[in-house]
Amino acid sequence: HQPMYLLLSNLSLVDICFTSTTIPKMLVNIQSQSKAITYGGCITQMYFYIHFAVLDDFILTAMAYDRYVAICHPLHYTVIMNSRLCGLLILVSWIISILNSLLESLMVLELSFCSDLKIPHFFCELKEVVQLACSDTFPNDIVMYFSAGLLAGGPFTGILYSYSKIVFSICAISSAHGKYKAFSTCASHILVVFLFYGTVLGVYLGSAGTHSSQSSATASVLYTVVTPMLNPIIYGVKT
Repeated sequence: HQPMYLLLSNLSLVDICFTSTTIPKMLVNIQSQSKAITYGGCITQMYFYIHFAVLDDFILTAMAYDRYVAICHPLHYTVIMNSRLCGLLILVSWIISILNSLLESLMVLELSFCSDLKIPHFFCELKEVVQLACSDTFPNDIVMYFSAGLLAGGPFTGILYSYSKIVFSICAISSAHGKYKAFSTCASHILVVFLFYGTVLGVYLGSAGTHSSQSSATASVLYTVVTPMLNPIIYGVKT
């Protein structure tokens, strides 16, 4: 259980930091009846939001791989999912997320903005901020969509592959109780994964044509507030 607990502890830390980048500021705005944020504060919020969103993405992928090894290769689990591999997965996830968020934030700093800007969102969301720029945003759009496709679509494909293998392994179990026990360890994770990835990909990739700021903000609430809130409940009960 050590690899699972290690990944769960990192997921909990990431979820706390992820929600802390947006919710406190949102509550302060509601309390003070002010929706203003400084330019530096907006860039800082954007950096940490991107960083922890990508990190959450990779931790969920690592957890899917952990479940795949546990169910499909149970006799080799302790050999494959050793502490060195777990530490390497977490370290690589942190490095990639830091570099990606740094790149995206620095590219936003190169943009020029007009005065009296209004972001139709409850936090400084990258896409909404870039659309308000007065200068050319083509390089930002290319990097933004490439990062979304690579850092969200790639891990999501890996999760789908892992769970396709898990489903085939569960179907091969002869005992009905064994099937239920194996599936129950993954059902909650599947629900959280599809909720997280579905809303993220919908916001960044599904709005290439007509863009609705209201629907984008509503979808963002699901993966910035609802999903991190459900994670400790779901995994706490399962653990």
